[in-house]
Amino acid sequence: MGKAKADPVPTATSSDSEAENSDQERPSKKARAEQEEETPAVLSTPLELAPSLSIPKRKSNFKPIIVLLDQATVETIKNRRGVYELLNCDDHRDLCKKKLHKDPNNYRPDILHQELLALLDSPLNKAGMLKVYIQTTKNVLIDVHPAIRIPRTYKRFAGLMVQLLHKMKIKASSESTTLLKVIKNPFSQYLPPGTRCHGIECDGQLYSPIALAKALVPAVPEQSPAPTCFIVGAMSTGNITMEDHPYIESMMSISEYPLSGAAALSRIAGGIEQYWGIV
Repeated sequence: MGKAKADPVPTATSSDSEAENSDQERPSKKARAEQEEETPAVLSTPLELAPSLSIPKRKSNFKPIIVLLDQATVETIKNRRGVYELLNCDDHRDLCKKKLHKDPNNYRPDILHQELLALLDSPLNKAGMLKVYIQTTKNVLIDVHPAIRIPRTYKRFAGLMVQLLHKMKIKASSESTTLLKVIKNPFSQYLPPGTRCHGIECDGQLYSPIALAKALVPAVPEQSPAPTCFIVGAMSTGNITMEDHPYIESMMSISEYPLSGAAALSRIAGGIEQYWGIV
């Protein structure tokens, strides 16, 4: 009796194999949703303390000059990959128009980045005489440590802001110093008694940098009875108003020409440095 022939083993075609592999690799909708929820926010590189940490410690941590960067557009949004990004007019123009129904030109976190670089890199800050706060359009108040070294590039700065808004604080990588932290409103509670506040606007009373310093700050910083506070906008459009900040005494201008916030802050800091002999 001859041997019965075995039935041929069916072989998978290339198209069937590819379909099976793709089904195995493609997660379900539920799995993708869970993966997106677990995706962490964009993180920036670890922050280091700036060389200005050698700032001489002043009595009671007194800072003669306080600056509030007001109405900064710092908001986060989750992209299609489930990663949080800093909302800005360059990367999210269509999203602002179609989904948020807002003018994308208003989302300019790069303005805040430029202003922080101008302030924290100034000799005034390195001499230990400057304190900076940030107030966002979402009413988030941020305390900025004088020794922080803000990232030079916008991309890293954006990652830093996303991390701050999600974790509420940023510490130095090598030490326990808190470099950025979200604090409770209102801003006025952090102003020492007797602080004189002034808003900076194009339509304010015109001063040259040195004249502004002579008019608003004492000749010797150590003899200042209370700090002087400047409130400067960190937005692309709009103005600082006394309705938002009723403690403002006057509105002032630092140039007869329209200036960017970073340029105005550089002129203010430069005038005070010249007046106090900070080189």
